[in-house]
Amino acid sequence: MNKQSGLIGILVAMAVGSAWAASPQDIGTTLTPLGGAEKAAKGDIPAWTGENVVSNSWHYGEYRKDAFKYKDEKPAVVIDASNVDKYADKLTPGQAALIKKVKGYKMDVYPTHRYCSAPDFVVENTKKNAGGAAKLGADGQTLGDAVVPGIPFPFPKNGVEVMLNSKMRYRGVAVEYKKNTTSVSPRKGASEWIKAVSEQTVFYPWGAKGSTALSTLPQVEFYTYYAYVAPTALAGQALSITYFLDKPGTETFYYFPGQRRVRRMPSYAYDAPQIGMENQYTMDEPYVFSGSLDRFDWKLVGKKEVYVPYGSFGLYNFKAKLEDVLHDDSVAEGARRYELHRMYVVEATVKPGTRHLAPKRTFYVDEDSWNLLLADDYDAQGKLWKHREGHLIPVAETGTCDASAFAEYNLAEGRYLVDVHSVGAGKDIQYATDPKTSPRYKASFYSADNLRAISER
Repeated sequence: MNKQSGLIGILVAMAVGSAWAASPQDIGTTLTPLGGAEKAAKGDIPAWTGENVVSNSWHYGEYRKDAFKYKDEKPAVVIDASNVDKYADKLTPGQAALIKKVKGYKMDVYPTHRYCSAPDFVVENTKKNAGGAAKLGADGQTLGDAVVPGIPFPFPKNGVEVMLNSKMRYRGVAVEYKKNTTSVSPRKGASEWIKAVSEQTVFYPWGAKGSTALSTLPQVEFYTYYAYVAPTALAGQALSITYFLDKPGTETFYYFPGQRRVRRMPSYAYDAPQIGMENQYTMDEPYVFSGSLDRFDWKLVGKKEVYVPYGSFGLYNFKAKLEDVLHDDSVAEGARRYELHRMYVVEATVKPGTRHLAPKRTFYVDEDSWNLLLADDYDAQGKLWKHREGHLIPVAETGTCDASAFAEYNLAEGRYLVDVHSVGAGKDIQYATDPKTSPRYKASFYSADNLRAISER
């Protein structure tokens, strides 16, 4: 791990190079449309092409991989326990540990393709932010203002700005999960999975097409609602959560059918264990990281070339069976697809006087799309504990790339979980771009009164 950290440190210079000295006019010309990277080839990473990799004939209801330009490619490299040390400089400590720990685990690595882009209005807003429209809050860890939807800090100077860029990536106005199964593998020696089935909506109040000052909108990163339909212990439970941009913490309302009441749960955030998940899943782990930044100091270490899940459609196969994709110890090899890409490396260290179950974390953010794709968590003793992987795909509806589905591996206990995916759902994840198409795309839907009204039975 010390050797790995040294390699990352060497790359710090890459993180303060030409992109940081760039101007807004360079975005979309010498730099990628979202400003985080040079278009030109460098090292082992090819040039950004921005090609359309999704067939124009694709329509919602078809498996997304079938319309992917490179669906028939063959792996260029297969990494397993026999050769993992050879490729260690392109892996995170968590990836290397997973390969060594899980019997038969393999990573199929494909040729690198750089195509992630964004709609013109998002690119133009990103240029405005690069020109000074975006500002951090007074505390240095919240977002004070920006032109949205757009990347606030396309030339990031610190880890906070990188993390805020990831939070503010364009996903449309909402993402709908018609049938999501939060799946947690069995305890060692047991055979029973946790399979918590729910419907979910994630609403971004700043995501409408156009150009708007964030300061004129509700200071909300996103609202989310989910309602459980299975198993019996969770069925009927529902909750609405508001994630803020201008202050730490969240506002959570939880409906418990046995009590027929809505409870406000101010502590249901950060590293609080999610209800019903046997302490395997905390509130700030969805999407590789969710929630406020205030409990950590965020250091931008630099950039690093890493094998990451890219064009990785297996966890979005709504026509597949869960048991065919989620094997006992890991996501099936055929459902994972890796490419070599440059990542921003951000280290999070818990602040003095503050507590968290994972006092140190390392995050890896894609330079082309600002998606969080990897994370390694360390426990209070400094031992590697958890590894998370976000699976990135191109999204036709938004014109961007998105990593919704993710897997988390508890390396200490030998268990793993998968969430915000569509395997076994029978219906695909749906990305919405028009705020007028659903009553769920309004702030009032996420109030305590509405949660009570739609939940009571």
